[in-house]
Amino acid sequence: MARINILPEPAFLELKPLLLTRLAHVGASIHAEQFGTLLDPLIRAALEQGFSGAGAHEGTVWLVDETIESLVPAYNSGAQAERLVGKFKQPLNAGLICMVFASEQPFLENEVWKNSRQSKQLDAFLRVQTCAMIAVPFYLLQACRGVVSCVQLRTPAVPDPRGFGPEHLASIQRASALVSRLLEYRLLSSTVGWTSECL
Repeated sequence: MARINILPEPAFLELKPLLLTRLAHVGASIHAEQFGTLLDPLIRAALEQGFSGAGAHEGTVWLVDETIESLVPAYNSGAQAERLVGKFKQPLNAGLICMVFASEQPFLENEVWKNSRQSKQLDAFLRVQTCAMIAVPFYLLQACRGVVSCVQLRTPAVPDPRGFGPEHLASIQRASALVSRLLEYRLLSSTVGWTSECL
């Protein structure tokens, strides 16, 4: 199969350092409070399909805050999203979510409540018990800016969730990568003024 060979326009190459600097500034300015405004229906659908494909009860996008001291929920698909998004702060020095952010390594664990490294702050805040968790680094504009996580919760309706497997981790990794690319396209388009009217 023939491949399309597209070479960078030489005039654009001269602007690359300026563009990269501008995009780095844009990426650093995105925090939980603004994140929701970037999520169009396609991006929300990609997240929700990833969470449902993993068999999760709910999922969250966490972003590092402006002080680089906490991770803050920027999006949540659960019933208590309004209480959670932009309001709860997980200190970077505690918990499994922050471990994933610091190490940039994916994490999957069933019976997570038995793990001494799990922070109980969020469960106490929402009055739930997390049984199983997947968490993956969330990259945006060439930097790790947070974590995408999903959980299975113990509830009266589901006392013992089935847990997650490697295929569920792969679902969340795909969703995270897809959302990153869609957001990067949107941010790049805005930065260079490339809109549908230009096509």
